[in-house]
Amino acid sequence: MLDLREALRQLRKAPGFTATAAITLALGIGATTAIFTLVHQVMLKSLPVTRPEELWRIGDKIRCCNWGGYTQGDDGDFSLFSWETYQNFRAHTPEFVDLAALQAGNAPLGVRRAGSQAQADTRNGQYVSGNFFRTLGVAPWIGRLMTDGDDQEGAPPVAVMSFHIWQDKYGSDPSVAGASYQINGHPFTVIGVAAPGFYGAKLAGFGMPDFWLPATTELLIDGATARLKRPNGNFLDLIGRVRPGVNPKSLEAKLKVEFHNWLASHVPDMEPGEKQLWRQQTLHLIPGGSGVAAMRDQYQDGLKLLLIAAGCVLLVACANLANLMLARGLKDRAQTSIRVALGAPRARLVRKALVESVLLAMMGGVLGIGVAYAGTRLILHLAFQIGGPNNYVPIDSTPSWPVLLFTLGVSLATGVVFGIAPAWMTSHADPVEALRGANRTVGSRRSLAQKSLVVAQVAMSLVLLSAAALLGQSLRNLEHQNFGFETQGRYIAWINPMLGNYKPEQMEIMFRQIDDRLLQTPGVRMVAPALYAPMTGDSWNDGIRVEGRPEPGAREDTGSGWVRIMPGFFETIGAKMVSGRPITDEDTARTRKVAVINEAFAKRFFKDQNPIGRHFGPSKIKYSGTYEVVGVSRDMRYMTYDYKDPIRPMFWVPEAQTVEFDDPAFRSGEIWSHYLYNIVIWAPGNPPGIEERVRKALASVDPDLVLYSVDPYSNVVSADFQQETMIATLTMLFGALGLVLAAVGLYGVMAYTVEQRTSEIGVRMALGADRGGVVRMVLRGAFSQVGIGLALGIPAAVGAGTLMTKELFGVQPWDPVWLTLATLLLSAAGLLASVIPASRAASVEPMLALRNE
Repeated sequence: MLDLREALRQLRKAPGFTATAAITLALGIGATTAIFTLVHQVMLKSLPVTRPEELWRIGDKIRCCNWGGYTQGDDGDFSLFSWETYQNFRAHTPEFVDLAALQAGNAPLGVRRAGSQAQADTRNGQYVSGNFFRTLGVAPWIGRLMTDGDDQEGAPPVAVMSFHIWQDKYGSDPSVAGASYQINGHPFTVIGVAAPGFYGAKLAGFGMPDFWLPATTELLIDGATARLKRPNGNFLDLIGRVRPGVNPKSLEAKLKVEFHNWLASHVPDMEPGEKQLWRQQTLHLIPGGSGVAAMRDQYQDGLKLLLIAAGCVLLVACANLANLMLARGLKDRAQTSIRVALGAPRARLVRKALVESVLLAMMGGVLGIGVAYAGTRLILHLAFQIGGPNNYVPIDSTPSWPVLLFTLGVSLATGVVFGIAPAWMTSHADPVEALRGANRTVGSRRSLAQKSLVVAQVAMSLVLLSAAALLGQSLRNLEHQNFGFETQGRYIAWINPMLGNYKPEQMEIMFRQIDDRLLQTPGVRMVAPALYAPMTGDSWNDGIRVEGRPEPGAREDTGSGWVRIMPGFFETIGAKMVSGRPITDEDTARTRKVAVINEAFAKRFFKDQNPIGRHFGPSKIKYSGTYEVVGVSRDMRYMTYDYKDPIRPMFWVPEAQTVEFDDPAFRSGEIWSHYLYNIVIWAPGNPPGIEERVRKALASVDPDLVLYSVDPYSNVVSADFQQETMIATLTMLFGALGLVLAAVGLYGVMAYTVEQRTSEIGVRMALGADRGGVVRMVLRGAFSQVGIGLALGIPAAVGAGTLMTKELFGVQPWDPVWLTLATLLLSAAGLLASVIPASRAASVEPMLALRNE
């Protein structure tokens, strides 16, 4: 306690030193704690359920959202399962106390109170098995939760509301439990509200469920497009509670056998390629305490990179603390020498300095919590912009107890590790120094320690600056690549006809009315509804079979994306036709079925042949003559991932045409695809109030048509790079912070050096040295440290760039331009930090310096 009181008294006597040290550490600790807050909640935290350690998940991949067929992925690793597969596992695996199923994606819902004439509120739903809540051990907040009895065909439709939507959108109204609601036009009873903090068994950055519905109600809501009765319609994640004492490896082996037996029972239903590969299909059982960790899968690489970058900032800040403590101790070495001469134990002096260092670190930690809170909010804003302001992400920026303990641990470690060396060095003062002046040049070991810390700071800062420059250029390359279509002057209107109980045959008529009304809107030049527009985040895919060719090999990549569109689509988005023609108004229900393909499709499936007039179809040889190719479009970037990979094959078919497939799965997909979700609007010149005008136009067609929002296409594309934007922005902030801290550290060392060499400088000037020579001497000393730091930092920066190659697009990890710019920027900061001490040295009056001596 005596040492603590003494440390507090000393820090109060030096407010400038205390504030500088505390703020420096607050920035370093706060940055690290902010990233760790995200790491804890995204990568380390378990589901808020009963005994999460007992939960195990069948499947080790994150797949979304539908996967048709009896094979899955190039490696045959099943992670999504059909309802029939789930029932088979549940019936034959008593090792599970309970095994639950949950929809891998989300179900768009239109919800309104029964009897209300207001437009339906748009909500996210999720289909789950009746034992979902029981499996997880979740209790209701009000009302009750669903049971197996609710999840039966013919049972009264029920729903469970999430606590966050009940509180935020329904004002915590207790009458919600037991009330009747219209959900997608069907009567449902909301039977209860889930407990606070419970968000389901899947953590994702968007589409978190507002309502949970029994899986069997998919038959009611989706009708002919429902997947529940299709044995190869894989759209469910499975998670179960394992009985105590069950060996997970043995259980995994048993599940594999059960799965293969189930697949064997469906061999007659398989396609030729599936019959060759079904025996190679497998699955894995993994710990399920974190549920289906979609967010972890998406963000873990970026968070690891940011945690390393924040750690570098913390090291730079700690080096500053060590330098400040060392300079402070050396400044008071005369006093320390007298204490040693009077018999003070060196251990007591070390303890005194160490207590002061730890106290400063704790002060920095307390301030760092505030920095971490603000930093976490910034990260959440950068990372989860998609979905708009109403997008619910169950991550709290308020530091939790594990985060606070992490901050405490970092603070203590900082104080001890970076305080022990300065404390030990300053305590080993020679008593003879007490008889010398305070301004003699310090020992070479102490000077070397200070300079070494500055060298390390410079090297670390160069790594941060170089990484920030590379990631920033990578982001610019991503955003300004040639996507193959135009975003300037274009808008995306997000709609959902599925919520309005329209029949498929009504769709084309309604979209033509929408086209007509929107084209009458001032400022609108062209309009084109589409199943999904490029870079909007959706993806429909099929295998391709070409007429006149045999069944492809089982492992041959025959996949292609496809989109249903209205006439004028290519012209509206500014896509160029390479040959043939686009989809037009002449492509009707009575004409031959046509398609437009992209260049990648033509190269893969037609090689060097002219594709115009050729025929192809989806997935089965008997469908290979379905579509006739009438045009080839220039490649467009559609997917919001794999930007380094070549553009995949795509084809487009008209909204007006429907293929009468005899396979139920194909027929379901054909029906579903007529419900178009995007309207691309070309309105050059950014006309004011475009969203309000679009809303009025759509309401005049049908007041019940759900319109989510109207967004500039450029904003939609930018949102696709939100993770890259987050990483680049934060790395640039960390780089700037490291630069400032390194400059402060260099300034502190040079200022202290000048103070210690005042007498020497006075003698030099008395003997005829000019002020310019003194300035050069000081700058030479500063840049010797900067130069060594840069020499060490350049190969380290190249190494760091190589390690993060996966995060870079269109830029080399050793890019000489950006490495040179980072080096010049750090050199300029070093010069700026050295000029003031150098000027102060040049202004020394020789007589005054000699008098003080």
